[in-house]
Amino acid sequence: MEKENKTPRLPKLWEALLTLGFLVALMAAAILVYEVDPHIPMFIGALAAALMALRLGYRWKDVENFMFDGIQRVLQSLIILIIIGILIGVWLNAGVVPAMIYYGLKILSPSTFLMAAMLVCSVTSLATGTSWGTVGTVGVALMGIGLGLGMDPAMTAGAILSGAYFGDKISPFSETTNLAPAMAGTDVMTHVKFMLMPTAVVYVITLGVFGVLSFTQYSGGTADLSSVTQFSDALSELFHISPILLLPPVVVIVAVACKMPAIPGITLGVVVGGILGLILQPDCTLGTLLESATNGFSCETGVYEVDELLNSGGLMNMMYSISLAIIAMMFGGVMEGSRQLEVIVDRLKKLAKTPASLVNLTQATCVVSNVVMPEQYISIVVPGRMYAEEYGKMKLHPKTLSNALESAGTVTSALVPWNTCGVFMATTLGLSTLSYAPWAIFNWLMPIVVAVMAIMGLTVADENGVRLSKKKK
Repeated sequence: MEKENKTPRLPKLWEALLTLGFLVALMAAAILVYEVDPHIPMFIGALAAALMALRLGYRWKDVENFMFDGIQRVLQSLIILIIIGILIGVWLNAGVVPAMIYYGLKILSPSTFLMAAMLVCSVTSLATGTSWGTVGTVGVALMGIGLGLGMDPAMTAGAILSGAYFGDKISPFSETTNLAPAMAGTDVMTHVKFMLMPTAVVYVITLGVFGVLSFTQYSGGTADLSSVTQFSDALSELFHISPILLLPPVVVIVAVACKMPAIPGITLGVVVGGILGLILQPDCTLGTLLESATNGFSCETGVYEVDELLNSGGLMNMMYSISLAIIAMMFGGVMEGSRQLEVIVDRLKKLAKTPASLVNLTQATCVVSNVVMPEQYISIVVPGRMYAEEYGKMKLHPKTLSNALESAGTVTSALVPWNTCGVFMATTLGLSTLSYAPWAIFNWLMPIVVAVMAIMGLTVADENGVRLSKKKK
């Protein structure tokens, strides 16, 4: 007689909270106390979720399938991350990214310094897809320039962070910009296009505030732009800088506008960038392009900030984010498959009676995650998997969720003193998190604007992708 399988039961709320609480405590201890990367703590959290699933009556085969299902959801984004790593390496070797930074630095003007600093960091972050790399290189140089102008260091830091996180949030080359739609169940280009309206509103407001502050704070003294000159000179000595090198990002943008899928669209940018590099850069060969695509670009200009920014990219350097996404989705898959997330969300969703309140609950959860699980990626992964099903039940397009995740999870991480992003920014810029936080206007204004727009129906889309504001008319 065949042995009857035990029917899995619905977890009790305390059991689901125990699993989630264990992950929170482990992540906090690992990151804050031992200062280690979140990968292994997240893996241990996945094992804890698996043990709880076994306690609930699931077989190990079921648990494995939960993990596989979770990873399956992010495969497209992982492929895109691989291509982006290759693209950045190729674009650095070909001089595309250096050209974007070079022309960005040219817009600096003492009387509009804060606004210009934000614009420079925006261009750099858009080109590289990294807020950390932007702040750690161009941002450091701009802090020195701001001091020479007599600007408030906290204001300068706020302008730098606002520009850096704008690029981190909106650039298709950013890990978080790819991770958020993967968690929600949509594609990166749909995600980026839906974010444009609220992001543009916040960006214009922030830019306007820094424009006013520049005029009122500038002392009228002589600006010391030597570090910017040194930075630009180092780029022009290493690369042949030409406006034609701005063509590859234009190609990618046009491809997106023409609704080309993300994978071939970004790949086309790699090809165009590589061809221009072979034509324009004396030191660029097929061999160096292949090496840069694999292990990243490497150079020694003698200028620390330039070397720090340009020595990056490549497939292998993207493996940190790829491996974390895989492990995080093992945890998310088990939590979702064993219905542990379901019982937590069932309790929380009582607070969300409307689509707008669901968006705002999602954002609040992301902010709390940044505080209690102090790692930017986790604040996107965990809330993303918690609420994905609920968005489906309300017949909302997944881009509504992905926008909420990135508008709160990505940008608020730098405002938490003990979050990995907050620690990095404070250490790099030489200021406490609390001192620059009021001036990181883009970072704290973004979730507020999305919340208001959700009530208006502008950041909420139905299952067909139509904003609710259009349906109300």
